[in-house]
Amino acid sequence: MNPLDPETFETLLTNCADEPIRFPGAIQPHGLLVTLRGPDLHIQQISANVEALFGVAPAALLDQPLSMLTGPQAAAAVLQASHFIEQVEVPPLELHLQGLTYEGLLHCNNGILILELELKPDETELNHTMAKVRNLSRVLQRLQTGKTLPALYETCVSEIQALTGYDRVLIYRFQEEGHGQVIAEASAPAMELFNGMFFPASDIPEQARELYRTHWLRIIPDAAYEPVQLVPKLRPDTGQALDLSGAVLRSVSPIHCQYMQNMGVLSSMSISLMDGERLWGLISCGHRTPLHVPHELRMACQTIGQVLSLQISALQTLEISRQREAKIDALVHLNSAMEQGPENVFDGLALEPRLLMELTRASGVAIIEDKVLHRYGQCPHPEQIRDLYQWFKQSGDPVFSTHSLSTLYAPAAEYKDVASGLLAMCLPKPVDNAVLWFRSEIKESMPWSGDPKKPLNLERSATGLRLSPRTSFELWKVEVDGICDKWSHGDLFAANDLRRSALENDLSRQVLREQQAVRARDELVAVVSHDLRNPMTIISMLCGMMQKTFSSDGSHASRRITTAIDTMQQATSRMNILLEDLLDTSKIEAGRYTISPQSLDVTQIFEEALSLLTPLATDKGLELTFHSEPDLKIHADPERLFQVLSNLISNAIKFTPAQGTIQVAAITSGDDIVFSVRDSGKGIPAEQLPHIFERYWTAKEGNTSGTGLGLYISQGIIKAHGGLLVAQSTPGQGSEFRFTVPKFA
Repeated sequence: MNPLDPETFETLLTNCADEPIRFPGAIQPHGLLVTLRGPDLHIQQISANVEALFGVAPAALLDQPLSMLTGPQAAAAVLQASHFIEQVEVPPLELHLQGLTYEGLLHCNNGILILELELKPDETELNHTMAKVRNLSRVLQRLQTGKTLPALYETCVSEIQALTGYDRVLIYRFQEEGHGQVIAEASAPAMELFNGMFFPASDIPEQARELYRTHWLRIIPDAAYEPVQLVPKLRPDTGQALDLSGAVLRSVSPIHCQYMQNMGVLSSMSISLMDGERLWGLISCGHRTPLHVPHELRMACQTIGQVLSLQISALQTLEISRQREAKIDALVHLNSAMEQGPENVFDGLALEPRLLMELTRASGVAIIEDKVLHRYGQCPHPEQIRDLYQWFKQSGDPVFSTHSLSTLYAPAAEYKDVASGLLAMCLPKPVDNAVLWFRSEIKESMPWSGDPKKPLNLERSATGLRLSPRTSFELWKVEVDGICDKWSHGDLFAANDLRRSALENDLSRQVLREQQAVRARDELVAVVSHDLRNPMTIISMLCGMMQKTFSSDGSHASRRITTAIDTMQQATSRMNILLEDLLDTSKIEAGRYTISPQSLDVTQIFEEALSLLTPLATDKGLELTFHSEPDLKIHADPERLFQVLSNLISNAIKFTPAQGTIQVAAITSGDDIVFSVRDSGKGIPAEQLPHIFERYWTAKEGNTSGTGLGLYISQGIIKAHGGLLVAQSTPGQGSEFRFTVPKFA
């Protein structure tokens, strides 16, 4: 077949992506679906197979009460269950219809009640099923006590295979780049093995992933089925297609059914694996022949998937915590080196190149401070580093990372052998400054299931060309270059924490320079006042004596001398006034910052804080919320105010245990706006509370994680705005920090 032009191919790809998989207008034939409306449960839509199953034409049941199909007893059971459908997940109903026992599954969607009926297994099969389900507690205990993720994966696939009898059970993990990898597998001897292989992102389109994210389980007993249409096709009440997202019987994309058959399986079951609200991966089951798994076993498998999801999240969080703890000693040492740097904080880092590279497992590091560039290990050339720094600075990210630099920054292809990966951070200073860690290239062969460049095929249909799933799943090895080992959570934490320490140290140096300037000014004022006050006093006294000698009524010469004496007296008085003003100025404590107030929208400030600080809170499992009265405007310096909020919220994140809450609010109080940051953390001991705004207080208390300048500087910023920063705390219950900023007139 002739190749398509790019535009036509993109059109076909878009049509595939837009396939209405949530609104197929049909179900799979292993059950019956009915939609019900109103207090007396009138039938709105019904699947066409009702005639084959119950001997009643679909049209004869439309707009009739459910009892006409099921009889009054079953209809009453459905009605009673429907009263609780909004509050709880209703368990399957046992309904006896025309001498057969059905399981009735109920759920509600967009104001319509959906009832699905599946035949209940006979007594022999049911006993066999329940015997398996009784082992569920043992399986869950194994999952909950697992210590490593690989061990959990193997337990999961082997137990689900034993429960269900599927020929293949595998765990498929989604990668950041969009594709996925099989990371565990339990398969029958004759099955092709996929463990370790990568699959292209197009195998599971985005809208299919969204369904997996919102619904735990999907089953296809026979991929060769003929879809059963709904009657009528559209909802009578809305004229729209029925949303079958939550329906077990939902008919799936014919492309997916063909994909399954190309893969050599005729039945499947998929269970979602979640990391919080994010779709982490799938438990994917396949069988070479049709296989229907009973509801009880499906729910057992779903429970296994849910427990595995929790364990994955817990162990990943534990691993992140371990990675961070492993960096602490190095970060403390580097913080000390920055404190002792002769000219600036980066001078101190330049004295510890080996430790700086070990901190992030980098193969090279470059430090930029204005015109000075330090390079250690394997690094690009100086001019290449300068150009890379300018590109990184334009991104606006204070900390940036990539394990495939040349895909984002084309010039990096010239030096990918030494710098395929980049982790960089900079400080908000007027001069060029940055620390850039490099990782050298690693070449690897990625095993793909089929050619990843040809995940889709073309086939002819009644309406012309259409995309069809790929037919080849043979091992296809792809050599990958221009990449390095991914930067870990611990590496990113280290870069962020080092930047925080550098900021604190840099601000500490600024404060020290300002203190030295104030002392120099005070010394100058003292010298001036001492050296000039006495001569001014003498001149004033002599002028007084001379005024008594000469009279303004005397000769012309006497009058001229008297006028000159008056001028000298006035000049002396002026000099004394200037000296007094200078002495008064010297008594005013120098402001820590020169602020530039302007009209600011509180909502915008909160949105910026939300975007920057929510990832830190989310990583720790904290709930961070912002609330402000509508249309609040303040008169403040945007950078300095954000610095205060950032410091207070970061402290709250730091001292609040996982699953805690942090609430940030702004309300009107007279001519001021009161900001508050409240947390549910461990609180501050009563004996320490009066001292927390003192310089270096945390350092005095032996806390090596910070310099103790954060709250001291924040207090100085708020005082410069005419406000005051105060704190309240109850140990074991949390702390609240409040400050005021003038309202914009």
